[in-house]
Amino acid sequence: MNIFWALILLVAGLAILLKGADWLVDGAVALAERFGVSPLVIGLTIVAMGTSAPEVATSIAATARRLGNTAIGNVYGSNIANLALVGGLCALIRPINIQLRSILWEMPAMIGVVLLLWPVLANLHLGRGEGFFLLLLFISLLLLTVCMGLRDAKARPGEVDKIREHIHDKTPLAPKPLLSCTFFVVFGLACLALGADLAIRGGVYIGERIGLSKTVIGLTIIAVGTSLPELMTCIVAAFKGHDDISIGTLVGSNIFNALLAVGCAGLIRPFEVAERLIGVDYWFMVAVSTAFVLMAVTGKIINRLEGLILTCAYTAYLGYLLIFTRSI
Repeated sequence: MNIFWALILLVAGLAILLKGADWLVDGAVALAERFGVSPLVIGLTIVAMGTSAPEVATSIAATARRLGNTAIGNVYGSNIANLALVGGLCALIRPINIQLRSILWEMPAMIGVVLLLWPVLANLHLGRGEGFFLLLLFISLLLLTVCMGLRDAKARPGEVDKIREHIHDKTPLAPKPLLSCTFFVVFGLACLALGADLAIRGGVYIGERIGLSKTVIGLTIIAVGTSLPELMTCIVAAFKGHDDISIGTLVGSNIFNALLAVGCAGLIRPFEVAERLIGVDYWFMVAVSTAFVLMAVTGKIINRLEGLILTCAYTAYLGYLLIFTRSI
């Protein structure tokens, strides 16, 4: 493969990602209408799980090849990219309105999960016990989120009409039959997986040709590449005015990455954790997560200025990686 074909793969991957994200958002909001639950719940579960698939698959593959630290590094890089890059760009496109439920439940859960990684990894070893614990916590949080969403829908039947009104206002042509909803979601997720794979292949080849180390490629190109489904899904949702989908996808994906991807890595093959993974990269992820939540809490909106701050923070992080880890 040469640079020309790598660029073709990159562009084709991005195009497939964009269309897949469009179908996924339409299918997700239609499912929310069908079951009478908030689009936030769909974003936190179906969409977040689907868009986290590249991170989970990458972490499993890396661990199977005895590259456990690459798996953890990919989780860190993807979580930082989700909030600082994806969240920042979405806020620049259109300020993101935040639901009270997100502030009271999902965002504290995200911070708690990120902080939980410290005691899990602080002894510089990730074993099957820790992996099993993280997976058990992941399943518990997933079931709790679904149950809370269904309970709210039953307890407040009047809200169902409001949800349907909200969806009709912003997606007038959303498919109604369950089969159509499911098709849009499944086909959209398939396109996201294919598009991300093509874009990553092209991007990694270009990175190698211009002399970037494998560490920098992993923390930048691969991390951003596995975050492309979140990026495209959230940007499409932002243009369509579905803030619930954007927030649910970002917060849900970060929770899934920290619990599911790291949990699978530990369960598949225990390994020694590199010191840098409990150093600057970890604390930068904590700082970005905390800043994102604080921005959301103040005024229940992430405005364009805050979006600019987030994107600048991500740019600064990339600069740090290129300066201090280019040859590592």
